[in-house]
Amino acid sequence: MSQTASPTRPPAGGLDLSSTSPIPFTRLVKVELRKSYDTRAGFWLLAVTAGLAALVMVITLIAAAVEGFAIEFGTFLATTTYTTTLLLPVLGIMLVTSEWGQRTSMTTFTLEPHRARVVLAKLVAGLVLALLVAVVAVVAAVVSNLLYGAVSSNPTSWELGETSLPGFLVLQGIGMLTGFALAALLLNTAAAIVVFFAYSFVLPAVFAITSGLIGWVADVRPWVDFGNAQVPLFDWSMDGVEYAHLLVSGLIWLVLPLALGLWRVLRAEVK
Repeated sequence: MSQTASPTRPPAGGLDLSSTSPIPFTRLVKVELRKSYDTRAGFWLLAVTAGLAALVMVITLIAAAVEGFAIEFGTFLATTTYTTTLLLPVLGIMLVTSEWGQRTSMTTFTLEPHRARVVLAKLVAGLVLALLVAVVAVVAAVVSNLLYGAVSSNPTSWELGETSLPGFLVLQGIGMLTGFALAALLLNTAAAIVVFFAYSFVLPAVFAITSGLIGWVADVRPWVDFGNAQVPLFDWSMDGVEYAHLLVSGLIWLVLPLALGLWRVLRAEVK
């Protein structure tokens, strides 16, 4: 006579989590956003980013008012691009590496065992922060332009000039993703920051020098120099060939490191 096996039950005093609903993804994103400013490093990085962007605008405003330069809204917006595109990637780096550097990844992956959801939440949080920083920069540019119109004899101009608002937003997102990709690939804050600044300052100089000395490097450079390929985004004046340059160089310097970094995070040993 056969006997139907009864379902497995947890031992007395055990905790049955089989019917527990997973953590909502929005909650994971909120947690990652809170982590970005809930530490000293994250808080001061955000504060320095906002402070430097404001300082650059104030200097531009004073110089234009004193010298009588006729500047426009796009000029104030452009001054923040150089600051945010340098510091936003560092914030993206810290979003990833703080878990591994401070050894809190075990706690995070215990509370949410699906690493892909955690990584995706960090990525979404980074893009949200990039958007927030861009919005703050636009508001600061509006205020600066209004102040310029009040203290200068020149009329207030709301022209964007060579600056494109969509291009400005896209550049902030690319900067954040670049830092995120390097962080996921290296899983070390110091190493990722050093590699990022080498990528931002040393590599363009190498490309410029070698392309001036070697002919075939000048022909190849548009397809492998990701930083140079992003320049037309600033005024959103790209044509078909420039889109191709951006796509190919982006695959090399952004998509490939990001894919390898995500693969490493999903398989790295948690200590």
